[in-house]
Amino acid sequence: MGLVIPSFFLYNNIGDFMEYSPKKMQDKLEQNNFKLKKKFGQNFIVDENIINNIVDKSRIDKDTLVIEIGPGAGSLTYKLALSANQVLCYEIDTTLKDVLESNLSSIHNVDIIYKDFLEADVLKDLKQYHYEKLYVIANLPYYITTPIIMKIISDKIPVDKIVVMVQKEVGDRFKAKPGSKDYNSLTVFLNCYFEISKLMDVSRNVFLPKPNVDSIIVEFKKKEKEICVKDKDLFFKLVRDSFVQKRKNLRNNLKNYPLEKVERVLSRHQMDLNVRAEALSLELFIEIANELGELS
Repeated sequence: MGLVIPSFFLYNNIGDFMEYSPKKMQDKLEQNNFKLKKKFGQNFIVDENIINNIVDKSRIDKDTLVIEIGPGAGSLTYKLALSANQVLCYEIDTTLKDVLESNLSSIHNVDIIYKDFLEADVLKDLKQYHYEKLYVIANLPYYITTPIIMKIISDKIPVDKIVVMVQKEVGDRFKAKPGSKDYNSLTVFLNCYFEISKLMDVSRNVFLPKPNVDSIIVEFKKKEKEICVKDKDLFFKLVRDSFVQKRKNLRNNLKNYPLEKVERVLSRHQMDLNVRAEALSLELFIEIANELGELS
C-alpha cells in the first residue's frame, strides 16, 4: 500500500501552504498523468490520524535515519521528515517522480532512490549517512512484506526497528503466539531477531480505493541478544520441518530425526511427540536443536 494520501498541510514556501485533500491530490496526480498501478499495491490513505499515529508510535527523533519503502505521493514521507534526521526512500515506480518532487519541494532531509528495494545495495547507500538509530517504515502490499523483512535480515541491515502496515492476516501471523492458529515457522524465524507487537489496527475504510481487507501496523524491535543455538542451519531446518504439515504432530513431521532426542526435551516440558509444532515456543525449538546437535 505504497501511496499514502492524507489531508493535511504541506508547506511549499515560507509563509505559504497548500491543503492536500484526496480530491486535490487526485487532480494533481492526473496533472502528472499518473495512473495507480495495481501491481504495486497502490492505495490512498485518506485519514490524517493514521499518518500521525504511525509517526508518533514509531518514536522517531532527530537521531533517527528512516528508510521508507514505497513513499508513494510523499504524504507519510513529509511527516517522517519533520521528526527524523534524514529520510531515505526507495520507490520502484518512477512515474511518481514528478509528484514526489513537487510535494516534497520544501523538505531538504529526504533522499529518494528510484529502485526496487529488493534489488538495492542498501548497506552501500547507508554509508553516506550518520545516524544513531535506523528505522524502516513502510506501507507494504502483502506479497512483498516477507521478502523485504527477509532481505533486511539476510543483508544484515543494522535496523533498530521496523514499522510496517500490512494486510491484517499477514500481521497476525507475524505477531502470533505459540498455541494460536496463526503461529507458524515464519513467526518463529522472525522472533529470533525481533520483539514483535501490534501498534494499531487500520480499517479498510481509510483507503481510497477501498481494499477488500483490513490492515494492521506491526512493530519489529531488534533483539539485543542473538539466539543461542549451536547450529543455526540445523535450527532453522528443524523449525521448517516441524511445520511442514501443520495439522500433523511432531512424530510425523520429524520422522527423519532422532525422535528419542526430541522426546527427551519435550518430556522436560510435560509434552510428547503427539504435540503439534504450533505449541512450541522459540526457546523450546532452540532447546531441541541444541539437543540434536548436528544431524548425520
